[in-house]
Amino acid sequence: MTAPSSSPARRAADLRARIVDANRRYYEDDNPDLSDAEYDALYRELEALEKAHPELVTPDSPTQRVGGGRTQGFAPVTHRVPMLSIQTATDTTAAAALEFDARIRRDLELGPDAPPVAYCAELKFDGLAMSLRYEHGVLTIAATRGDGETGEDVTANVRRIPGIPARLRGNAPPVLEVRGEIYMTRADFAALNERQAAAGGRLFVNPRNTAAGAVRQLDASDAVERPLHFFAYALGETDGYALPATQGDLLRALARFGLPVNEDWRVVQGGEGLAAFYASVEARRHALPFEIDGVVYKVDSLARQRQLGFRTREPRWAVAHKFPPQEMPTTLVAIDVQVGRTGAVTPVARVEPVFVGGTTVTNVTLHNEDEIRRRDLRVGDTVIVRRAGDVIPQIVRSLPERRPRGTEPWEMPTQCPECGSAIVRLPDEVIARCEGGLVCPAQRKQALLHFASRRALDIEGLGDKLVDALVDGGFVHSAADIYALDVPTLAALPRMAEKSAANVRAAIDASRTTTLARFIYGLGIRHVGEASARDLAAHFGALDALMAASVDALLEVRDVGPVLAESVERFFAEPHNRAVITALRKAGVHWPEGPPQRAAAEGPLAGRTLVLTGTLPHLTRDEAKAMIEAAGGKVAGSVSKKTDYVVAGEEAGSKLAKAEELGVAVLDEAGLRALLG
Repeated sequence: MTAPSSSPARRAADLRARIVDANRRYYEDDNPDLSDAEYDALYRELEALEKAHPELVTPDSPTQRVGGGRTQGFAPVTHRVPMLSIQTATDTTAAAALEFDARIRRDLELGPDAPPVAYCAELKFDGLAMSLRYEHGVLTIAATRGDGETGEDVTANVRRIPGIPARLRGNAPPVLEVRGEIYMTRADFAALNERQAAAGGRLFVNPRNTAAGAVRQLDASDAVERPLHFFAYALGETDGYALPATQGDLLRALARFGLPVNEDWRVVQGGEGLAAFYASVEARRHALPFEIDGVVYKVDSLARQRQLGFRTREPRWAVAHKFPPQEMPTTLVAIDVQVGRTGAVTPVARVEPVFVGGTTVTNVTLHNEDEIRRRDLRVGDTVIVRRAGDVIPQIVRSLPERRPRGTEPWEMPTQCPECGSAIVRLPDEVIARCEGGLVCPAQRKQALLHFASRRALDIEGLGDKLVDALVDGGFVHSAADIYALDVPTLAALPRMAEKSAANVRAAIDASRTTTLARFIYGLGIRHVGEASARDLAAHFGALDALMAASVDALLEVRDVGPVLAESVERFFAEPHNRAVITALRKAGVHWPEGPPQRAAAEGPLAGRTLVLTGTLPHLTRDEAKAMIEAAGGKVAGSVSKKTDYVVAGEEAGSKLAKAEELGVAVLDEAGLRALLG
């Protein structure tokens, strides 16, 4: 007879199936679909059901087994001493520490007058459990925990982790199986995801799964791309090794063997000592360079550990006391976009307020359009939000099975929400950008600083703090407004005196006379650097001719490719940008113009690429660059196989070393002059 869906038997079966699936996703696929809080709630419910109805316990129940399994592609490794998991305390308050101490005292049959039990309190790392087998001090096998009985041979990948010694220090025994955790630091994880986002790749979910995925790369060379670390904290099989008396002594012994051991552990007395350790670590967990999700309490005496023994899947002498969850489900209610200082348009998720990681999260950055599509995030989805300390909140994943009907894929808007200019994404770029660089409020400060920089209009004194004050005070909205500033207005700003204001005003007046190349560079057109600005100015001779140029006409300029040509055309096609240029001209900004010039097709350096490095005795960098370009040569910023010459002065650095490595000819100033004739 089939049990009704509401019966304990049916509920237990449903819970077992869901937990087994979650374990597979977490341990084997490194792609969890439940938050820690959701998983723990299901597991506790199953434990309670089986405790109330012992007849429902099955040998394959998750409560009777270690969570992970073994994936395909790696040779199996049998653990001669099983790698068991640790019981998790269900209470995330200090009371759980007192309850654990009370249970230990009962199991040891200690009376009320007996001295407190000594415990070794350690951090609970959020990583991948690992076994390292050393034979006569040499690392022979590295294996994952797997299902506790059988793991995976990942030796080739683990050997590439810098902190894991290939050979132990000192007099190592015939067999020493070291157990610990492989993890990734928060900084390394953030940097990895930044590289992924910039390359348009898939963003990783969290450090734990990223570390696990790296260890399970079938190609060991791929694993090196994800920087990993290891902490040792226990032993498995040993042969010829006399165990220390305590867990604390064991940690010290592991460190003497040259194994990395986290130093943030303490030997404490009784439940009060455990509770104090828990509170101390929870208060500073976000300052740690790596993720932890709790602390671990172990009876310090190894003799007492043997006395207490094990239950089915876990030791009686230890418990994991977890912190409040760092991942929580919520609803994605909207996707808006924000415009950054450089014009980059970033999608931002608006979620139902959710308390996670010590704060209430309402907004989450989504990086870029491709990432939203890859993860198929839609308004209305149930999503898992993760936050740890000062780390920016992130959406770890969505739960498509909870998606309401009628949702639509998200599309990037075509107009900037700040200024109404076009939002454009080039085919070879990941980031979409607002084209209103001269007028967009979000880009205003960055655009003004660039316009006033030394190699553009060169307005000395117009730096970060002054620009902040001018923009925040509403005095400047575009570059043209700079020329309307007077001394009294400047002198009234914070940290500005009459003399400083007069100096800035003089610099503003002086900048009215410039060159076409400097003006083009100062506009801040995407992809247009100093060299490109000079080439454009020389090729067209006049700004109006450049503003009217088509992509085909722009492609005739030396070293201008399709990406740069399209960027220039779009910039001048934007009415807002043209309006600012008109205002700048009316403000008196001017430059000499002349007939169009074509790049030198002849000359002693025609077709040659040179790199400048160090300080030349008689030429500035700009003078040397102008001489090279006048002779038909090109000045590059980095050394490559395509470089013809490197011109090196005093204090030449890595570019000179790179030239010597590649066999590129190196010249001094005299050699350059001789080459120029």
